[in-house]
Amino acid sequence: MSEDQEPSVNISGGETGGGSVAEFDPATADTRAERVVDRLGELYWQKTYGGRDAFTCLVRTILSQNTSDKASQPAHDALIERYDAPDVDLAESLAGAEQSALAETISSAGLYNQKSEIIIETAEWVLEEFGSAAAFDAFVKDENPGTVRETLLEVRGVGPKTADCVLLFAGGRTGVFPVDTHVHRIYRRLGIAPADADHEEVRAVLEDEVPAAKCGFGHTATIQFGREYCTARKPACLEDPDACPMGDLCDQVGVYPETGEVVDPADD
Repeated sequence: MSEDQEPSVNISGGETGGGSVAEFDPATADTRAERVVDRLGELYWQKTYGGRDAFTCLVRTILSQNTSDKASQPAHDALIERYDAPDVDLAESLAGAEQSALAETISSAGLYNQKSEIIIETAEWVLEEFGSAAAFDAFVKDENPGTVRETLLEVRGVGPKTADCVLLFAGGRTGVFPVDTHVHRIYRRLGIAPADADHEEVRAVLEDEVPAAKCGFGHTATIQFGREYCTARKPACLEDPDACPMGDLCDQVGVYPETGEVVDPADD
């Protein structure tokens, strides 16, 4: 396993984001999806997640929408510095925030006007439905995960990936495999999910074929793999078939080294 620490710019919070190191035996893998996740664990990290504050995690994930973690992390840090204070409920602070000031604070995340509106509305929803960020945190950690997911998906601006990240990183729920653009691309490119599968269909395949305890690091390690090897336009295998650590497990759907062409798997 790599000795590199999990990047702090991950939505997970990296090394300080909670959870604990875990170890699994790759020899016990039953599916190709599990073998991929096991190899990612050996390449990067194997850990379980949980323990992050649910409302803070929800805000952080909203900031990450349609942008990179590297761009959204400074926005999150600036928001926390400005609006989070000892003995002050963050939901109350953000519900009372001036939209233009919040937008300026989170401008590095992109779509800052839209995201600032959604964050304020979400903070108001948390206060109306639960009374405080602390009560919302208890709901995420203690309620049935299906109920939590359905409840979150009713909130404007909260999609499946955002809801699943809250369940995983705050709720510590196993069996949750959030699907972002990296996960969606990679498991279709590998040939594990159907080429035309949407995000929810990819999620269903992974949560069915990857053991529950491995889904969390399967998500974060896949993102790291997507950044370093299996990029959208120039995957490592394009120039060197041996450059990718997943080469023997990959169907290279939509990747044509002989011509240098890379297309979405659904267009293959």
